[in-house]
Amino acid sequence: MELLPTPEEVIDLLRSTGGLRNGHFEYPAGPNLPGWHSSEALQVALTMRDFQAAKILSVALSRKLRSNSDIRAMLPNVSVVAPATGGLPVAFGVAEALRASKVYWAERMNQSEPLRFRQHLVLDPGERVLLVDDICRTGTKLSEMKQLVESAGGEVVAMAVIAHEPRPNCASFGTLPFYYLAKLDVGYADAATCSQCKAGEPVEKIWV
Repeated sequence: MELLPTPEEVIDLLRSTGGLRNGHFEYPAGPNLPGWHSSEALQVALTMRDFQAAKILSVALSRKLRSNSDIRAMLPNVSVVAPATGGLPVAFGVAEALRASKVYWAERMNQSEPLRFRQHLVLDPGERVLLVDDICRTGTKLSEMKQLVESAGGEVVAMAVIAHEPRPNCASFGTLPFYYLAKLDVGYADAATCSQCKAGEPVEKIWV
């Protein structure tokens, strides 16, 4: 596999390492969002547990970022920021490949609270940030992370994810560079219209 694998190769790698599986799955509901059903489950964290697979994906994503001449000119004076916990393996892998200066992450104590930086992790004023995660589905978490970085005095210069699996009405980030290794066109259905539910197939709830 080349250092910049094709989208098809990325999807094959996700499948072979258990990160993309077939079955009958239910994703959790969110604010104004139903619990979608799907015949595929994407959990990049299951692929990132494999060291070689994680290295391939992290290096590939770093090369996508390096392809931007403005970002390339900033290196190594950029930091990598990710939401915990799924984004952390991506953040450290990309930071190593780019020789970025720092890694920060944000987390929340429970779903009713906003994301916040880990205690004692403080951005420098004007610090330039690459925002990364494992998956972008709704874009809500990335949008929240962007606001968090900006409220802390940082500047988001690009976003990057391993896989883009957009749900309906996925957020847009305007002119901000947004990179991904593969885009998955997964069909979603609500419980009322799910053909697998109608067929009586057992459903597995997915944690995201």
